[in-house]
Amino acid sequence: MTSNEYVIDAEGLRRTYSGGFEAVRSLSFSVARGELFALLGTNGAGKTSTMELLEGLARPSGGSVRVLGHDPYAERAKVRPRVGVMLQEGGFPSELTVRETVRMWAGCTSGARPVGEALDLVGLGKRQSVRVKQLSGGERRRLDLATALLGRPEVLFLDEPTTGLDAEGRRETWQLVRELRDGGTTVLLTTHYLEEAEELADRLAILHEGRIAAEGRVAEVVAEYPSQISFELPDGYHLGDLPPLGPLGVTGHELAGRTARLFTEHLQRTATGLLMWAEAAGLELRGLDVRSASLEEAFLSIARDAGKDGQDGQDDRNDKVEEGVAAR
Repeated sequence: MTSNEYVIDAEGLRRTYSGGFEAVRSLSFSVARGELFALLGTNGAGKTSTMELLEGLARPSGGSVRVLGHDPYAERAKVRPRVGVMLQEGGFPSELTVRETVRMWAGCTSGARPVGEALDLVGLGKRQSVRVKQLSGGERRRLDLATALLGRPEVLFLDEPTTGLDAEGRRETWQLVRELRDGGTTVLLTTHYLEEAEELADRLAILHEGRIAAEGRVAEVVAEYPSQISFELPDGYHLGDLPPLGPLGVTGHELAGRTARLFTEHLQRTATGLLMWAEAAGLELRGLDVRSASLEEAFLSIARDAGKDGQDGQDDRNDKVEEGVAAR
């Protein structure tokens, strides 16, 4: 695919704030038409700073970005009517009703869809007479999404779209986003919910300190990380009593108290060999847990590496990262 066929194309993208802090450090990635691309990352990784450059809300400090073939900052008038933007916070007037808010927004949108249609899309049709200040946090996010969809955008930017939604609302939003993508809309999504990225993304990138630490399809990113088997060592047994681990495909191991954890790139071979050994010895492996590598493991591995590299006054980074990982 040539660069002309990409709807979003960033090359060497940089963003430096006053004081010299570089939030985005030479990012390069492309998004094809009708593709959903997710940006993940540790807190402060540069996700929102990158989104603002793509949306044309700020000028890059270096590199280039094209959206629908145009510079979204310098050629904003050519890009803005064709994109929808859902920010982390909408900032709507609190005294307006839901319908009045969307009608006001529609007045600033070229070719806006009917207000009622936009509200029905996000499940707010029955709440249109309620004032914004009376909405729950999740309902406000739905209102944000309704305004982003008013112009039937070719490109949709979603910055943490399901924050504050309950499980049902989150899955309804996922289904709407899928339908938009299947209808040809290109979607760029940031999210802290790893399950959301796994469910929706055609491709994704994991950012750390303004750089891409991993990129590709979910399966491709996950394949870079080993599967795991954990169990409680039987009484009187030690790691050295296990069968030779190398031939079983084990690439590493950990021991926390009596719990052993084996890392492997050949999960079936390792699990089969371990279970055959335990059966022959008449042993029960308590707490046995066999799992393939996951996006969560890949994300947390990058976060842990970030913590090891960041012993420069940012020792609280890992705590913040783990708070942002959705509970499974």
